[in-house]
Amino acid sequence: MTAQGAPAAAPRHVVVMGVTATGKTTTGRALAEALGAEFVEGDAFHPQANIDKMSAGIPLDDDDRRPWLRALAGEIARLESEGRTSVTACSALRRTYRDWLREGDPGLYFVHLDATYEVLLDRMRRRTHFMPPSLLQSQLDTLEPLEPDEAGVVVDDTQTVDAVLADALAAVRAGATR
Repeated sequence: MTAQGAPAAAPRHVVVMGVTATGKTTTGRALAEALGAEFVEGDAFHPQANIDKMSAGIPLDDDDRRPWLRALAGEIARLESEGRTSVTACSALRRTYRDWLREGDPGLYFVHLDATYEVLLDRMRRRTHFMPPSLLQSQLDTLEPLEPDEAGVVVDDTQTVDAVLADALAAVRAGATR
């Protein structure tokens, strides 16, 4: 686990990020429950056109992602305006995408789940999801690591689910720095 760019206090809104099959939803739900926060499933905010495109094996581009990520930012802003906390599962692959998400809350904290291609491909082959295994490499090619000024942590996602959750929870509670 490596962390960076700590907020002054534990963050109110967290994004569990990473490429497909890293376990964003599983980790995000568990993290939200542990923090007493609302869980937001990023995939639920995709317009049908995005889902159709990915289901056909076509990677999304920035024009596809912008409205989706801005809708998620709007949801985070809504929750913040209501005084609620949240954990959002969202790929957030590039710095630009994370910047769009930060429009909802500049203090967002990112938990980047990281695993090898082989582990992810194996997971993708064993699940039912609109994202086909053929898009894994395009996601890995798009992924930009968290930059030093971005609050967040990288968690080894090849561990057990409990270990991933423990690392993520410790980092969020501490507002960890890398």
